[in-house]
Amino acid sequence: MREAVLEAARFLAGGRTLALTLDDVADHVGYSPFHLARAFERQIGMPPGKFLAAQRFQLAKQLLLDTGEKVVDVCNEVGFCAPGTFTTRFTATVGMSPQRFRQLPDLLDAHPPRPVRVPGTAGAAGGVVTGRAWLSPDAVTALGGTPAVYVGLFPQRAARGIPVSGSLLDERREFVLTGVPPGGYRLLACALPAGAGPREQLVPQVQVVGVAAEPVRIRRGPAAPQRRDVRLAIAPLWTPPVLVALPPLASAAQERRSTR
Repeated sequence: MREAVLEAARFLAGGRTLALTLDDVADHVGYSPFHLARAFERQIGMPPGKFLAAQRFQLAKQLLLDTGEKVVDVCNEVGFCAPGTFTTRFTATVGMSPQRFRQLPDLLDAHPPRPVRVPGTAGAAGGVVTGRAWLSPDAVTALGGTPAVYVGLFPQRAARGIPVSGSLLDERREFVLTGVPPGGYRLLACALPAGAGPREQLVPQVQVVGVAAEPVRIRRGPAAPQRRDVRLAIAPLWTPPVLVALPPLASAAQERRSTR
């Protein structure tokens, strides 16, 4: 079943501009839609429909940066019919509107990302998560030089929207996430080629990611910091892309500091 799921993921990634249905994917791999959907979510971490949408948003990010097409044309090219729905879902997933995402290269040129910690909304009463990020040798080689490593807490095992608390790490790759509100989270990490230009930071050719083995559970009231180390490696081609725009989170935080 694993090979069928991986083939389904490859099929969806290759057909991200097509109007594919679950029945189409199930027919392609020779399984029933019901069993394929359950196995797909268990193996990939999200349902087939959301995986297809993620592939479409990744293509949309490339088109927004590499072409002068209108947002409505990008919407149609990546398989969405309603521009309003596309913009709403893109914003919720990437963390900003398509128009704002298109402006990011200029922002990053003016305010390059630098190590920073962005606390959660709970302030001093919130939870604390500490740890260290480790990169595989292959990941370091693929990214070249000193990679930029981002870590963040997300409600689900997918980097979607804006993290509850996050950090761009320095060369020690140790982190302290503070102000975390009560709830359940997954610690996710992504490494980007720090020496590359804005385009490569926003849509990297190689995806280097990691997720802490244990989830994070923050309860109300005082508690000791929770330790969650994370190991990053080159992701297989069928892995869902990291859609959240990470560099501007550190850049925007730095921009706010410089204007105080």
